[in-house]
Amino acid sequence: MLILGSLSAFAPMTIDLYLPGLPDMAADLETRASLVQLSLTVFVVGLALGQLVVGPLSDAWGRRRPLLTGLVVYVLGSLVCLAAPTVEVLIAGRVVQAFGASAAIVLSRAIVRDLYAGTTMTRFFSTLMLVSGVAPVLAPVAGAQIIAASHWRVVFGVLAVFGLVLLVTVVLRLPESLPVDRRQEARLLGHLRRYGRLLRDPRFVACIAISGLMFASLFVYISSSSFVLQEAYGFSVRGFSLVFALNGAGIVAAGQLNRVLVGRFASELRLLGLGVLIGIAAVLVVLLAVVRDWPAAVVVAALFPAVAVFGLVMANATSLALAEQAASAGAASSLQGMVQFLTAGVAAAIVGLAGEGSALAMALGMVACMGLALVVLVLLVALSGGRSSQRRRAPRPAAPR
Repeated sequence: MLILGSLSAFAPMTIDLYLPGLPDMAADLETRASLVQLSLTVFVVGLALGQLVVGPLSDAWGRRRPLLTGLVVYVLGSLVCLAAPTVEVLIAGRVVQAFGASAAIVLSRAIVRDLYAGTTMTRFFSTLMLVSGVAPVLAPVAGAQIIAASHWRVVFGVLAVFGLVLLVTVVLRLPESLPVDRRQEARLLGHLRRYGRLLRDPRFVACIAISGLMFASLFVYISSSSFVLQEAYGFSVRGFSLVFALNGAGIVAAGQLNRVLVGRFASELRLLGLGVLIGIAAVLVVLLAVVRDWPAAVVVAALFPAVAVFGLVMANATSLALAEQAASAGAASSLQGMVQFLTAGVAAAIVGLAGEGSALAMALGMVACMGLALVVLVLLVALSGGRSSQRRRAPRPAAPR
């Protein structure tokens, strides 16, 4: 659980640790804030495209080989960012980082699907929030302390060490989870057929669309909040990092609440719907507070539930998406990740173009993403007849080979 949680934390760790330093990076590299924000966008797009390659390969070759390769690439990309003399080199290093991190993210989900099913799988995804959720809690605080004490470049040195430690840990402690007799053909045509079959499944498409749109809303907040809170509302670097950490703690708490509720008091589908509804209500309050020019405390208070619902949404959406995809868990996980990060990258880029550090652009972007997620949720409920396909208790998980 600790290893898989750390792997799934690669994206928030790589993003959140340097968020408090975005304004300093723009000044140090003598560039515009929008170009520094672009380093976030290209990282997210790189994650999306990288997962499309890694997922099917892992269905054919097993999980360990692509995972170890990805960790090596991640460390190299972090070192490029550490030494970047210009914003263009920094952006290139982020692309390399993204392709490496994509293996960790997609394969952490695929390994869970190899070992678990049904409600047991949902609870395991929720429990992973204890580990992966620590990243958005601690990373901005740690990043603020590192930047205040030294320089923003040191952040990328820390990320390189993080990747190297995890590489060694995977080599020593993480066994192969996909037996040879369950592997798929490695030919390109076979990969395309699996993707085609998945995209013809309306329930799968609806689940990954909801998770993608909700993640896009979260990423709009992630990419904009440092500028909005520090420049528009006057927060210090440490003040912003504390607010960001509090919202990350909300994600962890919601994930653990989901672990307790799912299968006992509510189905995955109902908890998914609850998360979307709470989220859209909260971001509407954020929008109203921005338009009416209410105090910063109101905006911060409304952002907490808008971000925390991610802990409810992702565990249930992921479990519902992968429930019937045991034979193609890598491809299914890669499609989900691609939709999440590509949607998030596009949404963040649009919000960035609408206005650097604009609270109104951030609020409108979050409302738009969650509103579309609500529309897809209605379609998913119609497809499901109002019932989750995972109400039955899953068998006990098999031990990894």
